[in-house]
Amino acid sequence: MKRLLIILTLAGLPCTPFAQTRLTLDACIEQAEANNKALAAADRQLAAAQFDFRSARANFFPSFSATGTGLYSTADGGLDIAGGALPVLGVDGMPTGGTALFPGLNLAYEVGWVYGGGITLEQPLYMGGKVRTGYRMARIGSEMAEQNRRLTRSEVIVSTSRAYASVIRAREMRQVAERYHALLTELLRSVESARKHGLKPQNDVLKVRVKLNESELNLRRTENALRLATMNLCHLIGRPLTDRIEVADDLPDLPSTPVPAVDLMARPEYRLLDRKAELAREQLRLARSERLPQVGLVGNYGYLHGVELNGQNLLGGWAFTAGVQVSVPIFHFGGRSNKVRSARARFEQAQAERLDGGELLQLEATQAANNLDEAQLEIRLAESSLAAADENLRLSRRQYEAGVETLSDHLEAQAMWQQAHRTEVEARIDGYLRWLEYRKAAGLLD
Repeated sequence: MKRLLIILTLAGLPCTPFAQTRLTLDACIEQAEANNKALAAADRQLAAAQFDFRSARANFFPSFSATGTGLYSTADGGLDIAGGALPVLGVDGMPTGGTALFPGLNLAYEVGWVYGGGITLEQPLYMGGKVRTGYRMARIGSEMAEQNRRLTRSEVIVSTSRAYASVIRAREMRQVAERYHALLTELLRSVESARKHGLKPQNDVLKVRVKLNESELNLRRTENALRLATMNLCHLIGRPLTDRIEVADDLPDLPSTPVPAVDLMARPEYRLLDRKAELAREQLRLARSERLPQVGLVGNYGYLHGVELNGQNLLGGWAFTAGVQVSVPIFHFGGRSNKVRSARARFEQAQAERLDGGELLQLEATQAANNLDEAQLEIRLAESSLAAADENLRLSRRQYEAGVETLSDHLEAQAMWQQAHRTEVEARIDGYLRWLEYRKAAGLLD
């Protein structure tokens, strides 16, 4: 009983329609960038690469570290030498006949606790090129992360723009279907009125009804396509799929000038291939640096408590030590040579991939330019065909109303009018998508 009362109460509430949100293309792209997970991951990758670059740059500067040691040992011992009269030697090393009293020697040592601590400074002087190579590798890694973010952002822009254009396409297709349906509805009303007065046969009514049924099916399809395209756009911009949004018709016009040539260096894909080859070159240098000597400056200032001799600290106290450390690799059982061979093979592989990838990108850019050039021509042809279809429908309506044109010819003129409008919409939206693909191929989206 309570459930029934709740249902009746809710049913009696006034229904408020959902407010529609009108979005421009730039607003959709901005929301898509803010909610895209791949772009957020690319941002984190770029931030990590920049931190790695700063860390590699810091290797040129000295490093300070606090060190401390402590150990305990029970080792002890001593040295006893008995005293007595010792002969005295002259300048020539011969005994002079005199003697001197030697009191004897009694030494006792204990190790016990040995501890110390201090501050150590290390400054690399020559590391075989490792420091500079690591710095260049970190810089290349930062550039690659930046180009990867450019590529990811361009993909987000393309996918969002495609979805936005799909909504406009579906909306205009629905408008064309509604106008065509209105034409057939008006024609059916006219034909039925003529049949009642004996001016038209029943077969003409059936012909119009068949076309009207096809138009209703096409209208339903366009509505479903518009709903699906809107849901896809909501998914890309991070909004609930049930949101009712409306897009503004703000697609840019295609340029009327000839399509310029594409510079591959502006594309993030080619920059990634180029940086990958450069990174492989630096890895080869890094592998070769392991065969070279390494020189560094080391300084330490600290306190040491060491061995006690006869109850006194023998090695204790504060002291400063400095020196130069040199390391020369001699032999590593073929490990270093294999690393060099592996790095050289990877460098050659990266060079081959850059050459092959550059050619593929050039082919893609040429195809995008050709598609844009053809799309410009298709739009002009579709606009001229649309003008001809409008004029043909106007003349067909006048002739049909005057009785000098058959119903079949008039229906065909209406179908041609609808097809011309659909072709114009397809050509205009496809032209924008071709222009979008060309901008991506030219690296101009960012």
